[in-house]
Amino acid sequence: MSVLKRVVVFGVVITMVMVMRVASHDYGDALTKSILFFEGQRSGKLPPTQRMTWRKDSGLRDGFQIGLFRKKPTSVFKNRHLQYANYPPVVSGQLVGASPFGRPLTSLGLTTAQPVDLVGGYYDAGDNVKFNFPMAFSTTMLAWSVLDFGNFMGPDLPHALEAIKWATDYFLKATSIPGFVFVQVGDPYGDHNCWERPEDMDTPRIPYAASKQFPGSEVSAEIAAALAASSMVFRPSNPAYSARLLKRAAMVFEFADANRGSYNDTLGPWVCPFYCDFSGYEDELIWGAAWLYKATKTPNYWSYIVQNISDLEKNAAEHADRVGYGGGSFAEFGWDTKNAGINILVSKLLLSNNTSDVGPFIPNADKFVCTVLPESPTVYVSYSPGGLLFKPGGSNLQHATALSFLLLAYARYLNQSNREIHCGNVVATPARLIQFARGQVDYILGTNPLKMSYMVGYGSKFPRKIHHRGSSLPSVDQHPASINCQGGAPYFQSNDPNPNLLIGAVVGGPDRGDSYSDSRADFVHTEPTTYINAPLVGLLAYFRSHPPL
Repeated sequence: MSVLKRVVVFGVVITMVMVMRVASHDYGDALTKSILFFEGQRSGKLPPTQRMTWRKDSGLRDGFQIGLFRKKPTSVFKNRHLQYANYPPVVSGQLVGASPFGRPLTSLGLTTAQPVDLVGGYYDAGDNVKFNFPMAFSTTMLAWSVLDFGNFMGPDLPHALEAIKWATDYFLKATSIPGFVFVQVGDPYGDHNCWERPEDMDTPRIPYAASKQFPGSEVSAEIAAALAASSMVFRPSNPAYSARLLKRAAMVFEFADANRGSYNDTLGPWVCPFYCDFSGYEDELIWGAAWLYKATKTPNYWSYIVQNISDLEKNAAEHADRVGYGGGSFAEFGWDTKNAGINILVSKLLLSNNTSDVGPFIPNADKFVCTVLPESPTVYVSYSPGGLLFKPGGSNLQHATALSFLLLAYARYLNQSNREIHCGNVVATPARLIQFARGQVDYILGTNPLKMSYMVGYGSKFPRKIHHRGSSLPSVDQHPASINCQGGAPYFQSNDPNPNLLIGAVVGGPDRGDSYSDSRADFVHTEPTTYINAPLVGLLAYFRSHPPL
């Protein structure tokens, strides 16, 4: 390591330690709001218990446009959360009664006479499309948050369970037809060409499904992981529902494994500009098997993990040109790549059993930690001057929350087994991992150079003009008349604060220099997502009950 790099890293460490000493946050308030955010993202018929009351019913006919597929786009653009995207306008008459690849509907086993109830679920971010890949990951992380930190949630635990069940009820619908897994609802091109409330949306609500002919192993396996993890959450309070989730998880996993293939290759023109799978589907298959093993203790799932884990690095190498694994795929975790999460999750099982055969899991989990801590000689991530973790791509706070969650979870597993990590000559104790995670959370909540919170509604200074359709347009209560596709443009362009507070929403965050422009058009930094919030729920729950010393 060069002298300059040592000085920079040392400076970041000092900054983060100082942050730890001066920070004082109401983690309980932030936890309440981080869960409340999910009510603002709900699609479907809202319950009487809905607390974010400016939101109303939406997407009540999702699933009824089976058989209507948009013609293949003439050009494909990059994912908005990784690169920038352009959205062609919707042209009248583009909906046709055929599959995306010209096959008749009967070859898919679906016809317009077979509507499927796909009402419910969540909108992923500031748009009105239901992308099941990131939705399933968000659900898995919410479930993991409850499993590891639910005892610290206090009165917010029932709301966390409601947030999970809103998703799992939808996934039961999305997997209700044998041989099909619905992976998306809504034409993303039509949706992104409009700025309208979800309550008003009149863009095509086309469902897209994976099948034997059109595989989608990554989405199917992630849904299996979400259902398996959630089954454990509901086991104490609702054993019948838990059993239903677990049975469906096993069925969906078997479908994903038996019909291997990426939805990039089958539904790419509709999913890839938005949530393309850049890392391959193999990690989701092992991730799904890990959660099923944790939920069932069935030896077959453990055998699947052990037999396939050795191929994960090889498969990752094949995708490295698209993903850019500078720190190794074992260091990656998020809605697209599950490698680090697999190693942390499986390490918990191994450490709990006090086994000597740790395979690659614990060594890779340790190496992952060493790529994150700024004082490590093998650190791979970068940091802003104020101490915020950065990785390539947009919506950066997704990395800060997801990686911090893994470090906190692993710290507790290490504590239980009296272990510490050696990053070269640097010793990383469980306490250091917890300190790091708290520093990232505190930065998000306002201990940063701008002294602003990146969670809407937390603190006195927070984002006011977030990139979110429902939040930026007047509510149905305030403006009962419909606002059509282009009618929302003046609100998007307005410099006024959003009229509806999406309480608890965490935006993409500041740039690498700790600067933040509160601009609706700057979606990379001002758009909230479910997968930023989901890991944060677990972090806040823990710190709610473990204030700084």
